[in-house]
Amino acid sequence: MSFLSGIMLGISLIIAIGAQNIWVLSQSMAGANRLVIALVCILCDTTLIFIGVYSASELKQWLPELLPWLTWGGILMLLYLASGSIIRAIKGTSGLKLIETVKVSWWHTAITALAISLLNPHVYLDTVLLLGSIGALQPNPAQFAAGACLGSIIWFSSLVMFSPKLRVLLSSPLRWRIFDSGIAVILCFVAIQLYTVT
Repeated sequence: MSFLSGIMLGISLIIAIGAQNIWVLSQSMAGANRLVIALVCILCDTTLIFIGVYSASELKQWLPELLPWLTWGGILMLLYLASGSIIRAIKGTSGLKLIETVKVSWWHTAITALAISLLNPHVYLDTVLLLGSIGALQPNPAQFAAGACLGSIIWFSSLVMFSPKLRVLLSSPLRWRIFDSGIAVILCFVAIQLYTVT
């Protein structure tokens, strides 16, 4: 159960971090070093997931009074992200705007991917704090972390692997609305699940 929760929440939170995904999609669909992009994003994400889960586990052991605050913070963050997805679905403002890119070296792409991944405050709020606090509440935090990492691998690999098809698929605002609606449902479900274990 912890493993499946990790996969589901990991994927939904990664999808909710819009800036990183839009950049990955646009660069991948333009053919810019897709393998490098996937590897850097996965490495950053999985590292932050394990840091978050195991840091939160220590906080649970040493500072138990902090955990309820982290849990409620996580619930509020999930509901905030879900509300953002709902608003985008209603307004139809998530359509992908593909930018044409020039060919660049793999190391330049890697540095840019690192910056996009690590200089985004949402990454730390979502991946380290939110995933970590939820992972600490799981019966098996290690399985949860492994599931979240697998979710990251699945998501970023899928983005770069299927980017030529995604270029056509995600060009429709209606499909983005359906996509955002699905993400909102998942985030609300996880928030309710987290509430029931508090």
